[in-house]
Amino acid sequence: MEPFNDPQFADIEAAARRIAPHVRRTPVLSSVELSGRLGVVVEFKCENLQQAGAFKSRGASNAVFALPAETAPRGVVTHSSGNHAAALARAAQRRGIPAYIVMPRGAPRIKRAAVEGYGGQVTECDPTLAAREAAAAALLAETGATLVHPYDDPLVIAGQGTIALELTGETTPPDAVLVPVGGGGLLCGTALALERLWPGTRVIGAEPAGADDAYRSFTTGRLHPQTNPHTIADGLRGALSARTFRLARAHVDAIVTVTEAAIIEAMRLLFEGLKVVVEPSAAVPVAALLEHQVVARRVVVVLSGGNVDLDALPWVTGAAPLR
Repeated sequence: MEPFNDPQFADIEAAARRIAPHVRRTPVLSSVELSGRLGVVVEFKCENLQQAGAFKSRGASNAVFALPAETAPRGVVTHSSGNHAAALARAAQRRGIPAYIVMPRGAPRIKRAAVEGYGGQVTECDPTLAAREAAAAALLAETGATLVHPYDDPLVIAGQGTIALELTGETTPPDAVLVPVGGGGLLCGTALALERLWPGTRVIGAEPAGADDAYRSFTTGRLHPQTNPHTIADGLRGALSARTFRLARAHVDAIVTVTEAAIIEAMRLLFEGLKVVVEPSAAVPVAALLEHQVVARRVVVVLSGGNVDLDALPWVTGAAPLR
């Protein structure tokens, strides 16, 4: 391994072998109508159809099934607002070990229900990063379990990179691959894999303007904290870590930001035009196309997840106006 114990391409290949029995190979879909609406030929890697409803099953499964036999029985701990929590609980259930999950109060109801459905033991905390980390530290001390961070973990990043391995066998190289960015695990894993497999393809992160720490960090070359994120895309309210910031600066081509109105419009377009259920975070890269943030003839968008509360759809509840 290189300094800092960062993941390498070989780790992504190993992750693909390790998680193959535990995750779904997701399809790549296209829509002539959506391509026309967006002004670019676009294909969609549908991780919203992944086990537990999101790409997080890949990284969580890789981390859980890589645990040594002597430490695995003590279980795993994480803090997460939803998709990673459910994915880790599911992976732990499949391995037959406990999962201790710290979730902030106010986390989406559907995501907490998923965690508990997979047998995860939920501890609530205040909705701040400091509170999440403190609660996780207390659980680690109490249980002796292993921390599986939502994104600041080489095994998790390598697991997310397996999406790109699949993608290169399902379509031809596009001009760009667009990925939502919160903590940066998906973005960095994708960039590491495609740098080797599709070196001429740009990897671009898309982020809500109301939670733009990754954009600010990437453009200034200095890691910025996430301060008071305000976005409907609850899965993207996290902040880059030192590791994901370093990897993004080394391997990612650009990060762009989008408005809340565009996120909601993109989400609805995907429901209507692609006939798939996506959560707001998954719609963020499509919002970047709506707002002409990416110049390309052909792109692939990673639809990161589909865990959305259907009783709280934004165009029904009025979370933000459509443009």
